[in-house]
Amino acid sequence: MKNSGSEKEKLLIIINGKGGVGKDTLCDFAATHYPVRNVSSITPIKEIAAANGWNGEKTPEARRFLADLKEAFTRYNDLPTRYLLEQYREFLDSQERIMFAHIREAGEIEKLKSRVDGPCITLLVRRGSQVPQTWGNAADDETEDYSYDFVYENRFPLEEAEADFLTFLEEKLLPCASRREV
Repeated sequence: MKNSGSEKEKLLIIINGKGGVGKDTLCDFAATHYPVRNVSSITPIKEIAAANGWNGEKTPEARRFLADLKEAFTRYNDLPTRYLLEQYREFLDSQERIMFAHIREAGEIEKLKSRVDGPCITLLVRRGSQVPQTWGNAADDETEDYSYDFVYENRFPLEEAEADFLTFLEEKLLPCASRREV
């Protein structure tokens, strides 16, 4: 998918981290200062699961169920990546500057990166020992088994985290929007 010159200031950030590290909160912080699209490869899977009895819980069993369902749809028709590419096309045609794409699996991260032609970086978010170290499914438990472009240590209390993340975003991530290679 070719990126024309008018989108050169746009940046796709593939974001990952274990459950509970604050990824969506960080994306919300960015959205208060920049036009942002925040999407996840699990969204179409959650919609299918909800239509068939899943009630939104985030227990280890529910997380494993969603991971297994996502894996099945990835093998069957690549639904998660097709969804993200559709979102990316809409992002390129929008006024949004940053697109956060939540993807857990290393292979799926690489797949999306290989299918976009434009500034794209990967970001791992960590939050020390404040979250469980294992969830019982590969999608969550293997989040650190990838060589990310950037790592953000989400170590501040909520009232201080926004300023810290925005500084990180502005100093480290956004400059990548004008570079072709990271």
